[in-house]
Amino acid sequence: MRYHLRNFILKSKYIQNLIVKRIVTLPLLLLLISFGSFFLANLSPSDPAEVTLRVNDIVPTKEAIEETRKELGLDRPFLEQYMTWVSNIVLKGDFGFSYESKKSVLKELLQATPITFYLTIFALGLIVFFSFFFGILCAVYENHWFDKTIRSLIFITTATPSFWLGLLLIWFFSLKLNLLPSGGYDSIYSLILPAFTLAITYISTFIRIIRNSLIEIKDAPFIIYAKLRGLKKSKILKHQIKNIIPPFIVALNMSIPRLFAGTIIVENVFGLPGLGRICIQAIFNRDFPIIQTYILFMAILFIVFNLIADLWIVIKDPRKRV
Repeated sequence: MRYHLRNFILKSKYIQNLIVKRIVTLPLLLLLISFGSFFLANLSPSDPAEVTLRVNDIVPTKEAIEETRKELGLDRPFLEQYMTWVSNIVLKGDFGFSYESKKSVLKELLQATPITFYLTIFALGLIVFFSFFFGILCAVYENHWFDKTIRSLIFITTATPSFWLGLLLIWFFSLKLNLLPSGGYDSIYSLILPAFTLAITYISTFIRIIRNSLIEIKDAPFIIYAKLRGLKKSKILKHQIKNIIPPFIVALNMSIPRLFAGTIIVENVFGLPGLGRICIQAIFNRDFPIIQTYILFMAILFIVFNLIADLWIVIKDPRKRV
């Protein structure tokens, strides 16, 4: 009882210290990221005022460009623009307005977030299911024809660009078989092909991780002891799976923000009105407020999930608290 209480206190203190350290360093990290995104966006050779006028079908005369620059605040010094943007975010929660639509950046991004969220969750479900299913089978039938076939497919799918795979899936399932929608968002069926396109690279990676992890621990002392006790193969396999779940969860947790950010290509291939499509449109239209806010949101997402992964490791592995 005393040991468990002491272990709980140490674990709680370590977790508190870890959270406090992250909270202390978070503002500085976000400040550096925001400055980097603001600085890189302003390196563009194109004038956002001129692009904005062309997008809105207005002739970009010198007078119109100067007036638009004043309206957008682009005539002020760089540091003044940056400080105004940061202070509005911190004090008012105002991320600015879109140069193109004149609407609030935050509202535009929040309207597009549900599609990207559903797509990420769907892809995550596919990753977990297919990774465990094929990873376990490959480990059980090590060096069998099934294992070799799956490993060959893993090699091919890992090297396949997601946009090309998406076009192949559209050609086969939408045009040839007419089974699934080729683009847009009408129902949950519209997310099947995009989710599979987004998930396929991660599925290949995690199948390899699960297979190799199960093979590595099959000669571990606790597995040998279980065999000597005469346990069934199914029970021994359960013991193996229990031991690979924690590192799998950590790796999966770190992949979630990458999945979320990776929708930028898939959404444009399938014409989904999500964050990725808005970001690409903003890049073409030099809509800097949307680009900068998108980068900031992605940075926050990576920081949060990195913290969750660290906390999970600390909770599950006492050696990491030293």
